[in-house]
Order: sequence, then structure tokens, then C-alpha cells
Amino acid sequence: MAEYIVQMVDIHKWFGKVYALRGVDFNVGFNEIVGLVGDNGAGKSTLIKILSGYHIADRGEIYFNGEKVNIQTPKDAKKLGIETVYQEQALAPHVSISRNVFMGREPSKFLGFIDKKKMDNDSLNVLTDLGLKIKDPNLVVETLSGGQRQGVAIARVLYFKAKLVILDEPTIALSVKESQQVMEFMKQLRSEGISVIFITHNIYHAFQISDRFVILSHGEKLADVRKEETSLDELISLITSGKSKSEV
Repeated sequence: MAEYIVQMVDIHKWFGKVYALRGVDFNVGFNEIVGLVGDNGAGKSTLIKILSGYHIADRGEIYFNGEKVNIQTPKDAKKLGIETVYQEQALAPHVSISRNVFMGREPSKFLGFIDKKKMDNDSLNVLTDLGLKIKDPNLVVETLSGGQRQGVAIARVLYFKAKLVILDEPTIALSVKESQQVMEFMKQLRSEGISVIFITHNIYHAFQISDRFVILSHGEKLADVRKEETSLDELISLITSGKSKSEV
């Protein structure tokens, strides 16, 4: 059995003359929340867009469940069970919750008609599993709070049996209460056996929820430490100094 659900080995990426990733190794274990942190321009988004199929690495290898894979498109990533929830959530604000949960993957009945009843019932069930107290699946998404919208986006990946969920700045612009709700969603994903990559600028949120931390700076990996092996102050020092743990 593979030790990690995903391994990215010696990943390099150039954008013209910009050397965005410089031989980064990155892995995620099973049932693990990994906080991927670092300042702007550190390479976090580039690394994750390679894993989710929006960019192709110029050099390096990716393994999923112990097998080497070739991720060329977002569709390739989804087939493996890799789902990404970006900070803009990719929700359609003017349609219902259930339509958003099933967007592009609507179940059909005989003669190809959409099975609206199944969409509504299943949407409510998965939202309940996440702890969201929403009773009407026909509520329009734009009427929901920021935390509830993140819940709908996360419910979608939970329903479609993702194996690895990438959350890109899911607590940005949310209130303290809503941020706590989103972190509870992450705990629920982990309890369902789903691994999570939590990309954030908020080191306090990352420290609260993550099992392990990977710090990037200027396209290089500075540190890869488990929560019990570090402290919040040390993580902040690593990020602000831009130096590896051995250099600090």
C-alpha cells in the first residue's frame, strides 16, 4: 500500500524567464490535512495548479496512490479523485443550492430528464453531513453567507467522492465564525477519509487545523514539519525570514 495519496517529486516550472518552482517535493498522506503556506509569489498556487491540471510541470513526476500519473488537464485530475475549491468557489450565484452541488453532473431519469427530486434530497443529505443547517435546497446561492457558500462548494466534492480536496484560501474575507465553520468542514472531510490541502495566507488558521505544514518561498520548499514538531511562532519566523529551518 502506498504511503502517500499524492507525491510530487522534483517539480520545476518556468513562465518565460520566471523560475516559479525550483525542484519542489510535496506529498500528502491519507486522512491528512496539509497546510501549504508562504507569502505571495512563494509558488503555492503554481504547485497546486500543476496538481489540479491547470498547469503542466516542465520537469518532475507525480504519483497518486503509489502510481505514476500524467495530469494534463483538470479533467485528468478529477478522474483521479482530485477536486479543487478555489477562493472564488466557482459557484453560480443566481441558481439554487442543489443545482450548484450537481453543476455539470446532474442525474437523469428515463428519457434523459433531470432528476430534480434526487438532486434536492441528496444535496440536503450531504449538507447535513457537513453540519450545515439548511432546510431548503432551492435557496439561491447568492442569499447564503460566505461560510455557507464554502459549505456548498465543499459539499459538492464530498458528494462526488473526492479522494483529495484542495482548498485555495477558503477562509479569505470570511468572519471569524464563518472561518471556524469552514475549518469544521475540513475536519469532516478528514473524518470521511478525504485528504485536504489547505492553501492560506492565514498562518493562525493553518496552525489550528493542519496536521503538517509545508512552507514555500520563491519557488523553493523551506520546511516540511508536523504540527507536534513545531510552534506557531516558529512557522511565522520561517515564513517571514524566507530561510529554511536549518538556517534560522
